[in-house]
Amino acid sequence: MAKTNHTRVGEALELLKDGLLPFVEREMRVLHGDGWTDVARQSVPGNDRLVSRVKSLPRVDAHALLAIMWDQWNVVFKNTLGQAERSIVSELRDTRNRWAHQEAINADDAYRSLDSIERLLLAISAGEQAAKVGESKHELLRTKYEQQRRDEKKKTIAPIEGQPAGNLRPWREVVVPHKDVASGRYQQAEFAADLWQVYQNEAASEYQHPVEFFRRTFITDGLRQLLVNALRRLGGSGGDPVVELQTNFGGGKTHSMLALWHMLSGAKAGDLAGVDNVITEAEVKGLPQNVRRAVLVGTKISPGKPSKKEDGTVVHTLWGEIAWQLGGKEGYEMVRGDDENATNPGDTLKELFNKYSPCLILIDEWVAYARQLHEGSDLPAGTFDTQFTFAQTLSESAKVAKNTLLVVSVPASDNEIGGNWGQQALARLKNAIGRVESSWRPASPDEGFE
Repeated sequence: MAKTNHTRVGEALELLKDGLLPFVEREMRVLHGDGWTDVARQSVPGNDRLVSRVKSLPRVDAHALLAIMWDQWNVVFKNTLGQAERSIVSELRDTRNRWAHQEAINADDAYRSLDSIERLLLAISAGEQAAKVGESKHELLRTKYEQQRRDEKKKTIAPIEGQPAGNLRPWREVVVPHKDVASGRYQQAEFAADLWQVYQNEAASEYQHPVEFFRRTFITDGLRQLLVNALRRLGGSGGDPVVELQTNFGGGKTHSMLALWHMLSGAKAGDLAGVDNVITEAEVKGLPQNVRRAVLVGTKISPGKPSKKEDGTVVHTLWGEIAWQLGGKEGYEMVRGDDENATNPGDTLKELFNKYSPCLILIDEWVAYARQLHEGSDLPAGTFDTQFTFAQTLSESAKVAKNTLLVVSVPASDNEIGGNWGQQALARLKNAIGRVESSWRPASPDEGFE
């Protein structure tokens, strides 16, 4: 039986609770210490049930957590999150109340609620919960479009006067929509350029498979320069070792990283549209083979929750994640001590890159990750200061190691940066990698990727 909109929103609110709980506790504890629960209880006065739930954290619900965030915003949460997230918190408080009072929720309202919940979860790096909400959101769209198709079939088409010219073909035969549009997945295809999903092999085919990706991609001058630089750098014939991507939201950073990921996936150059010209311009013999690739997406990796891999390895930090992705368990052993103690790995990074070269390291949404490591957070991922010592070490190691390319995306819009800690994280990140980076923009104003 298909889920109702009310059920979908309820499940999403439960996921929101799971994602918010450790974040709210962590941020409140930094400012208010062990007595943070006494402060939190002030956000739910007059409701004995909710007050008691704050004392028993595993049972607290989304309503209480959102109330705490709203009341403590100026004191606690504005330092980590931005105005956009504050607006979402306000909206979701209303959403939760409508859901709790059994008000009717249509498909459009349900989609908006799921989208807002997903955005807030991503802002706090609750990637696991955000992915589940995203799946529900896309399933809702498919259900909606399927219902619309069924309704259209039931309509009786009234005859119209006149006859078309004998040699005039119907527009549906002249302009055939893409399968994603015809099947009602248009919005999913439009916005699903997700680097982490591709890394996890969970993306839609147009983003997951190199051939399909390049078939749909228009290679702009900026993108071509990025790809040319990558071929030269990984081929040992020059090229910048560190590239900073900075554009406004929707400006092509993720698509550019995906282009690098797919071009260096081991696929044949002849199967990738436009790549032959890139090889010619780079003056290399072909695409490098056996490239070790690492992907870090700050909104999908939690700084407060170690990640257990399929081989049993437990990773705590970004440097541990890079080492494991490049070299598996063997690579991780090179930085195990620094990962477990959340200390900067130093020259070990250079040794790691040299051992597993050619290497490609892609880092997206770093600011969203780093802004949670502020003073007093005491997370497994390390301190705020250590994060940027690592950033400098990473960029300098990529420069001196052989055949290694580091690409880092940096936000340009306030919505992506977040609050005070986000501003500080951005400034320190740019300072750390700016010593050796090459700034780059994906496209000129009159160019587009698709």
